[in-house]
Amino acid sequence: MKMKKVLSLALAAAMALSLAACGNGDKTPTDASKSNTSGGSSVTSQQPSDPSTGGDLITVGVINNDPNESGYRTANDKAMRDMFTEANGYKATFYNNNDAAQQIAEAQQMVQNEVDFLLLSPASTTGWDTVLKDAQAAGTQVILFDRMLEANESMYVAAVVSDMPAEGKTAVDWLAAQGLDEYNIIHIQGHMGSDAQLGRTGALDEKVNAEANWNYVAQQTADWNEETAKTIVQTVIDSKKPFNVIYAENNGMARGAAAALDAAGITHGKDGDVIIMGFDSDKWAFEEVLAGRWNYMGLCNPLQAETVDQIIKDLKAGKEPSQKITYTPEQGFDCETLTQADVDKYGT
Repeated sequence: MKMKKVLSLALAAAMALSLAACGNGDKTPTDASKSNTSGGSSVTSQQPSDPSTGGDLITVGVINNDPNESGYRTANDKAMRDMFTEANGYKATFYNNNDAAQQIAEAQQMVQNEVDFLLLSPASTTGWDTVLKDAQAAGTQVILFDRMLEANESMYVAAVVSDMPAEGKTAVDWLAAQGLDEYNIIHIQGHMGSDAQLGRTGALDEKVNAEANWNYVAQQTADWNEETAKTIVQTVIDSKKPFNVIYAENNGMARGAAAALDAAGITHGKDGDVIIMGFDSDKWAFEEVLAGRWNYMGLCNPLQAETVDQIIKDLKAGKEPSQKITYTPEQGFDCETLTQADVDKYGT
């Protein structure tokens, strides 16, 4: 009897431990809102969340670039965060980084956490095949925003993006229409391999390669950074090489270029010696063009969140997107035709 009693107690204890283990079997993922710079430093704010307890909330993972990258990116990131809130029916995880490898790793984790939708603004157009395949296998629907990537269209359900090659062509066509005898260009590129850089560079490269009077004095990346752009232009000034065009692939870099010209006493803009061109939607940059200090700005619209939201709502209601790729409305503005009404309407 004593031996039976001991065995009975041991069996009861084993059963209790087994039940306790089953009770902790659900894995709780982390909802992290991170803002990492391409240099590797980060500012992280974490709040615990579990998509499995979201009730009727739609779970989304949002992969974006660093909001400190530019005024455009700040506006783009804010629009996404303002839209994808619990008040609007979402449980969202945000991750910001200009490093494609880190974006990909975080996206993979979001897929493993089984978010309903993965929203991607990829830092690089390549390297996403495994994430996209795993998302399909997990039933996570992928929507691209802001930037495209190199993938078969079957790997994502929709894209709400800027037409970067069209932005570049519009800008280069405008520049060609200025009828300069010779184009000696300082070309300041953005983050290499990004959709924006490839599109804005591609059109200019094509023109320079095709026309004998179009020349690169310098072609160098500033990785969207204003101070780096200023240094690039200052180096060209110090070299004494003649130039009459600065084609900067975002407004921040155009501002850095203008600062270098100002420091050297070189005129620019409507009545100046150097044409300055930028891209994006910053209101202050529109005002530079309006005042004639810059010559041209290619509008790149950062406000895509409402369109993405509508696509998600349609998909949840069983409706397919009316088109695979939606391009945000954009155009080029120059100092001869820009109006205050344009600044007020399009500036962010």
